[in-house]
Amino acid sequence: MRRPSPRSSALRTLRTLQLLVPLTLLLPAARDARAQAAASAAATFAPEDALGVVTYTVGDLTDDGRYLAVTASVRKDAFGQDFRRDGDPTYVRGALTRVLLIDTKTGATTPIFTDMKSVRAMRWSADGARLAMLVFNGDVYEPMIWTKATSKAVALKLPVGTYVAENSDVRWSPDGKRLVFTTHTMAWRTQARATFAAMTGVTPVYVQTSTDPFLAWDAIRRAGTTRTLVAQDVATGAVREMMPELPLANYTLAEDGSAVTYARDIVTKTDYESLGAAETSLRVRDSAGVERVLHASTKGLQLQWADDGKRYAYSTGGRVYLASIGDTTRTLIAGAPEPKRGEAPDTSKAARDQAALERFSVVRYSPAGNAVLVSNRDGMWLVDAKSGAREKVVASSDSSETLPRVSYAGWTPDGQQLFFTFASRQQWERGMLRYDRATKQLKELVKDGRSYSQFRLSKDGKTIVLNIASGNRPPDLYAANTDFSDLHRLVETNPQLAARKIGPTELLTFLNADGHAKKMVVYYPADYDKRKTYPTVFEIYEDFFDDTFDVRANVLTGAGYVVVHPSVDFDIGYPGEAWAKGVTAAANKLIELGVADSTRLAVQGQSYGGYATNLLITQTNRFKAAVNISGKVDMISFYTDSPRLGVRNVNAAEKTQDRIGASMWAQPQKYVAHSAVMFADRITTPLMLVTGEQDSNVPAINTREMYYAMRRLGKEVIWVNYANGGHGGGTATADDFVDMQRRIVSFYDARLKPAKGKTGAN
Repeated sequence: MRRPSPRSSALRTLRTLQLLVPLTLLLPAARDARAQAAASAAATFAPEDALGVVTYTVGDLTDDGRYLAVTASVRKDAFGQDFRRDGDPTYVRGALTRVLLIDTKTGATTPIFTDMKSVRAMRWSADGARLAMLVFNGDVYEPMIWTKATSKAVALKLPVGTYVAENSDVRWSPDGKRLVFTTHTMAWRTQARATFAAMTGVTPVYVQTSTDPFLAWDAIRRAGTTRTLVAQDVATGAVREMMPELPLANYTLAEDGSAVTYARDIVTKTDYESLGAAETSLRVRDSAGVERVLHASTKGLQLQWADDGKRYAYSTGGRVYLASIGDTTRTLIAGAPEPKRGEAPDTSKAARDQAALERFSVVRYSPAGNAVLVSNRDGMWLVDAKSGAREKVVASSDSSETLPRVSYAGWTPDGQQLFFTFASRQQWERGMLRYDRATKQLKELVKDGRSYSQFRLSKDGKTIVLNIASGNRPPDLYAANTDFSDLHRLVETNPQLAARKIGPTELLTFLNADGHAKKMVVYYPADYDKRKTYPTVFEIYEDFFDDTFDVRANVLTGAGYVVVHPSVDFDIGYPGEAWAKGVTAAANKLIELGVADSTRLAVQGQSYGGYATNLLITQTNRFKAAVNISGKVDMISFYTDSPRLGVRNVNAAEKTQDRIGASMWAQPQKYVAHSAVMFADRITTPLMLVTGEQDSNVPAINTREMYYAMRRLGKEVIWVNYANGGHGGGTATADDFVDMQRRIVSFYDARLKPAKGKTGAN
């Protein structure tokens, strides 16, 4: 396949403008002219195009649904993180964004600030007149209030010696007179930074011992939860302490201002079983400072609050209860009654089957507090808070391929209407549902091939804001009323992509080696010709289904490759078989369909996918090239390595993603069997290894082992290490990002495309 001709200087100028100025901010005439010019000079998607991709993130929606505060970030502005400071609880990288106000009726967009800012935790006042947010000032975040009527922003100053905690949000007090957030002291910051410096080798000696209750990296990670909850008067700037400094996991404000309910971290030592999940004590403190313990431990509890901040529902052991902060009683509303003391359980099959049906989890408490949405293996149910009457709202099951996946999206303030997103498991058929409690009817609001996400319902229950994405395109921002009759686009996030030829996608079914039907998502080149076979790259991880916008896939399809995301099955204890059984079967299917050229297959992956890639090529020689991006190659050294992750690597191997299912001392042979470096002598596939030197997730030294092993064995291998990069290799700068994409394409071109002057199938 011929490579695209060099771009003209005019097109390069056009691309530069696209990176600097979002098209949505240009005048309509200029936008139309640029769109026409781009269309006439359409080119395939390239790494530089990825740098200009814009992402809109919803900050908050006014209670009446009229105004939306959003940030618009460009990919090229997202670089610059100092990966050396991973694990430092005081480090915050303030990525610059455009902060915008959008009228949901007209779509009119107005900059809130004239220059770019790093903001987070945007929150409208109840009357929609003021927008509170945290704005990065170059050192720390500070609270700021922007007034819509004047378009003026005012920063609030904190008492000397304190600052907004790095992990804080911001909320309005119920009366709208104060902002509520959490703070650290400068003394805490100094100590945390000194500890981090010692742990990263700044000081000559650092001692750790098994008698310490926490692993050092676990302890410093947890240090960030030690903070003070305060309320700052908007008019005077006066700061009042609502909660003294303590390990605060989260908090809920009572709507009438009478109390604060908070979760206090009570973990006393590093827990290897739960991957750092906090165990907390749930407590309530009233306005007079009097405290009461609601739950001594929240371990195993799922908890949801009504909007009043007083009533809550929680599930534990398959049962769902209602409770409130005002008393100590609780009411069982779903699940089997608790067994009586001394009563022998019924262990018959019929009893076990019935018990499985009676296991429920809480999904959401109605904003009005009049009902609770719960789920079991058959679907989602509404339980009336007063009567306990239960009705099935929607059928859904993780074990049934015939039923769609359904997820809760929102609930009107009066508790009468619920919204859900749904997606078929068999085809790209997705949309929105609405359930009406009065009529007991589930209505399909919209159904098509697009993806629906980031649903936001205004507090008055009349306006919906959400993201909608057509396959392999970035999502656009939309608004609608509650029946979707006036669904309209507010922002076309990336109109510049209309000037890029992006190929179609397809969802295909194949049978893996065990005869199980699996799905794969296929990304085709823009000029795909069904009469030809193509060099094909398999991007692997775990399961794939949706054709989401994929930068790496689009760069490869732009260079003339078919890219495939195949799904795989896993067996605990034998994860390495998943890719051998699944990816090769997917390849067979595409060869059979005449899509893939059997002599020009490649495989790649990042992180867990990189690990899978390296393991796969020890088991088959079908692939002519492979790329491992930040993927481990040695399970044994990885098992207790990467200290900044705490116990993550141990837990992942024994219990979660790595699926070994046992400790290294219980099943050492399985750790050997799943370490690609142990079988490097079997690899015949040319391999590229890509790492980031500052990667604290999968250290470069782990992947590096494969480079030296293959060199020793006389195998073809390339190692690309980005000195300032983190997880994902070329992640530190825009130049690194482009360099990495281009190196990967060149690596494949040299091995999967015929040399000039030679003929090929494509």
